[in-house]
Amino acid sequence: MNKPVVLVAEELSEAGLAVLGADFEVRHTDGADRAQFLPALADVDALIVRSATQVDAEAIAHAPKLRVVARAGVGLDNVDVEAATKAGVMVVNAPTSNITSAAEHTVALILASARNVPQAHAALKGGEWKRSKYTGVELDEKVVAILGLGKIGQLVAQRLQPFGVELIAYDPYLPPARAAQMGVRLVSLEEALREADFITVHLPKSKETIGLIGDKELRIVKPTARLINVARGGIIDENALYAAIKEGRVAGAGIDVFPKEPVTDSPLFELDQVVVTPHLGASTHEAQEKAGTQVARSVKLALAGEFVPDAVNVQGGAVAEDVKPGLPLAEKLGRVFTALAGEVATKLDVEVRGEIASQDVRVLELAALKGVFTDVVEDSVTYVNAPLLAKDRGLEVELVTSAESPDWRNVVTVRGVLADGRTVSVSGTLSGPRQITKIVEVNGYQIEIEPTDHLSFFTYSDRPGVVGVVGRILGDHGINIASMQVARHAKGGKALIALTVDTAIPADVVEQIAGEIGAESGRSVDLAE
Repeated sequence: MNKPVVLVAEELSEAGLAVLGADFEVRHTDGADRAQFLPALADVDALIVRSATQVDAEAIAHAPKLRVVARAGVGLDNVDVEAATKAGVMVVNAPTSNITSAAEHTVALILASARNVPQAHAALKGGEWKRSKYTGVELDEKVVAILGLGKIGQLVAQRLQPFGVELIAYDPYLPPARAAQMGVRLVSLEEALREADFITVHLPKSKETIGLIGDKELRIVKPTARLINVARGGIIDENALYAAIKEGRVAGAGIDVFPKEPVTDSPLFELDQVVVTPHLGASTHEAQEKAGTQVARSVKLALAGEFVPDAVNVQGGAVAEDVKPGLPLAEKLGRVFTALAGEVATKLDVEVRGEIASQDVRVLELAALKGVFTDVVEDSVTYVNAPLLAKDRGLEVELVTSAESPDWRNVVTVRGVLADGRTVSVSGTLSGPRQITKIVEVNGYQIEIEPTDHLSFFTYSDRPGVVGVVGRILGDHGINIASMQVARHAKGGKALIALTVDTAIPADVVEQIAGEIGAESGRSVDLAE
């Protein structure tokens, strides 16, 4: 059996390569060399890059088997996420790999700017003793404004508190109560700029944040203020910052990121009041190792068909431990639903009941959709493209949750309305300490059967002898019954036979059984990989 192919287009830590282990065929290429890179994509299942490789629509088109693109870092400026999503390719990054390094580098630039460390260092090494020229300022009792109180901004706040600073922050998406818990006062952007002695940027780069701090904003700040940017180049307008420092309207800056990188020529480099570093925010051995191992784990999960918490183009976010066991259950229910329906529904409800409903269970909806389309389309169905497949086919999908579950601790139901108005449903649960997967309802009939590789369901009019007929026909064809259950609503009414068998029942045998027992419907479900 061929191993999945993982193409590593840039340097990856040894620890990251070790996580991949012997389960994959790992290849290497130079992602920055398009002539080498594009042909190398022909048969790869996964691609791992850093920042130098452009994974655009052209690259994705050269990779028909590609299932996941992993960026060993935080930013995704070099990955066309929209093109990947349309192709059903999962995009993952390592969102927490460098947050500690970035926060520490922020503090380093704040201190370096406050105490003129690099300038004094260069002067002394150049043979000049200039104590008075490089007199600095203390952080104690100063106001620090954090623009963007996400993971890195929060770490910066934690690390600055022992310096005796007053912390304020601008973050329109964070509740004031949450900021108050961290000892931070939320303010408007204008207030942050006006009040702060130090302003540090920790915002994502977007249309809304590019040029966020320009000439107008820099005319609000104190002339003693210092600006720090370890986030993304372009959020602070470099030309406006240069003019403000040159004119004495801003005291200084610590800059680690630039609009275009690499860069060795910027007007800011002329100014003695500016401390610069070549995008070192994530440049620690620890951050690089974390990035490599995190994306390698994500690649393994993605290629195993499992949910990947760090996927950026999959709805649902991180998966709670109590929810994870339900993923394969929901996917199997989706596949059984499609087999029973025999067509794509017009409306689909994914219903989650019981204790688990208190968790974020959106991922169970994705898993069910993945199952619904697995046996419908030729292309690989993933957590990424399953919602797109539903949208393209006009399938309306709704997630329904309820804490009430009379019969089971937790139960997941996939219920859909077909084009002719019929309703099809299948429910399942995880039973007992070993979390055994069970189907517990089919079209309103209560059963309790394990969804093995080969299942069959027959609905018929309840009468004696039917079970014997089913057994005889399967026996004649050498098909062994592993288990059989009969369910009915009332004596002499409609009944359901649910079977698990050792080998798949051919379509003609299903038709023969349905014909001889006068079945209203007969369906075979093959869940084998």
